[in-house]
Amino acid sequence: MLLKFGGWARFFRWDRVQMNTLRECEKMAEFRTLVIRSLAAGWALVVTLAGTNGLIRAQEFEGPAVDWENYGYLMPEAGSSKITVWWCESGWKVGKHRRAPEQVSPVLRLEAPRNDWEAAQIVLLPREVLQVLAVRSSELKGPAGATIPEANVRILRVYYHWVEHPTDRTGKRDWWPDALPPLTDPVECKPGENQPFWVLVYVPKEAPAGTYLGKIAVRTTLGTIEVPLELEVWDLELPERNRLETAFGFSPGNVFRYHNLREEKDRRQVLDLYWQSFAEHRISPYNPAPLDPIRVRFLPDADPPRAEVDFSAWEREMTRVLERFRFTNFMLALQGMGGGTFHERYEPQILGFGENTPQYQAMFSSYVSQLEEFLRRKGWLSMAYVYWFDEPEPKDYEFVTKGMERLKKYAPGLRRMLTEEPNDRLQAPVDIWCPVTPNYNHEVAEKRRQLGETFWWYICTGPKAPFCTLFIDHPATELRVWLWQTWQRKIAGILIWQTNYWTSEAAYPDSFQNPYEDPMSYVSGYSTPKGVKRHWGNGDGRFIYPPLSAATPETSKGQPVIEPPVSSIRWEMLREGIEDYEMLVLLQDRLEKIADQLPADKKARYQALLEVPGEITRSMTSFTFDPRPILERRRAIAQAIVELSRMN
Repeated sequence: MLLKFGGWARFFRWDRVQMNTLRECEKMAEFRTLVIRSLAAGWALVVTLAGTNGLIRAQEFEGPAVDWENYGYLMPEAGSSKITVWWCESGWKVGKHRRAPEQVSPVLRLEAPRNDWEAAQIVLLPREVLQVLAVRSSELKGPAGATIPEANVRILRVYYHWVEHPTDRTGKRDWWPDALPPLTDPVECKPGENQPFWVLVYVPKEAPAGTYLGKIAVRTTLGTIEVPLELEVWDLELPERNRLETAFGFSPGNVFRYHNLREEKDRRQVLDLYWQSFAEHRISPYNPAPLDPIRVRFLPDADPPRAEVDFSAWEREMTRVLERFRFTNFMLALQGMGGGTFHERYEPQILGFGENTPQYQAMFSSYVSQLEEFLRRKGWLSMAYVYWFDEPEPKDYEFVTKGMERLKKYAPGLRRMLTEEPNDRLQAPVDIWCPVTPNYNHEVAEKRRQLGETFWWYICTGPKAPFCTLFIDHPATELRVWLWQTWQRKIAGILIWQTNYWTSEAAYPDSFQNPYEDPMSYVSGYSTPKGVKRHWGNGDGRFIYPPLSAATPETSKGQPVIEPPVSSIRWEMLREGIEDYEMLVLLQDRLEKIADQLPADKKARYQALLEVPGEITRSMTSFTFDPRPILERRRAIAQAIVELSRMN
């Protein structure tokens, strides 16, 4: 097969490549990178070339991510005749049975700005059975006596889930890593099986820039293993609140059921533990005050009919959570608005009065205008959005348009969001368009932005391969790359329908699903009969897990479980991507402040860093499976931010 790059070419022989199976064959001019994907076989070849003669890197990603072996670093000094120790970046899904790498790097290395979380994986590959009894970090010692406390270093177990039904051609029946439970009990490691541990470091805002050194001690039944850790702290700080808007679904009911929480004080305490996880990952839930709703009393017999709205409890709780957890967005659920999905919908009505009655119009107008005024007075109006209809089809467009027009008429300042893309048949006054990622059209979006409209986008059970997805049995980089695609297309927000979808009432009508033992997300609703298991995909709507002690409501034997949620590799990758996005925002802001003071060549060099390189993502279906190009670009962006800061 001959692959041509402009005026020069190179020959590749790879018998498995058949031209009729190629998904893509793209030249990335600035990096001279070729990405070949097989639509049928589920593999990719990434080739990077330099000059007319030099092949500098060729990496094959064939088969599912848990089969890949072209990454990782051996740590011979930490290992022994009984155990191999190696490490890798966080953006890999380590296969349980892959071989140890050959490349040597005796120190686990991380780089990060202040107010950032950064992670890597230590992997144990024993030759005989052992138990890991504890894993702890020392404090990290930095420049001029500065330290990062050992409490800032979390060590988590990488949990393997058996995937019985692959989501799509990218996956396979195998053990896939995802959940990251804390190390509360000994972990058994079997001969010939990898057991990764997630090393997660938070860099405090007051940490001086420079190099920090420490050690991770892994205490096992075969002795203690010491892994050197090096952290480079950059001289910049991520902001407390995102510029990126986030809107993620969350089910308090699932938490209360799985944790066996009956008392209000227990529910509030555990909700705060979940909100802390959201905050640390820079993600805002739809409703951060589920126990303190806005109280509304409709008065149809008043003259004129009106609504009495009590904000007191909601105001107190929202003030607390917005200050403590730094959420950036929240959803307003409007009574009487009507709503639904493409599957079914319900009409707008208040106390039996339909939308065309004067009573409804007076009460609804009174109600939503008070909401708008209250939010404006509190300074929260720009954080709120109304999400009242989901994924309309053309048959729903008239209904959606009438609802959007009604809301615009009575409360024009409330942002109206719709999970749909603009099209000629839908003339609704929408403030925030939120299409599923494959339906986003950048040319159309640019025209609508000129009209003052905003764009978010979302992923869910769709899309599937070859797009960036949210599934367990897909490469880890996908969710991180999704945020680079978000920046690349000037998209202001991301949405995911659910974060703790642990069970399906259709698939498990008389019991509860154990999300650790069964990673599949099964369809619920949409007229799915009880007892029927229809597949949405492994991990769809499930980024956080209940504690292992609450894996099902029966696990805790009826006792309340006051513990935080368990993170996942995908939850961590979302955070990494959002942090990348915020670094790009920082660079853009710094450059705008002093752009007029810079020589043209320097300005162009910094502006080029705001572009997303082809080595990270070339198109919606052509992107890196390797986290290292992301880390390299991130380092260059950090260096530019530091340089620009010193010019002020």
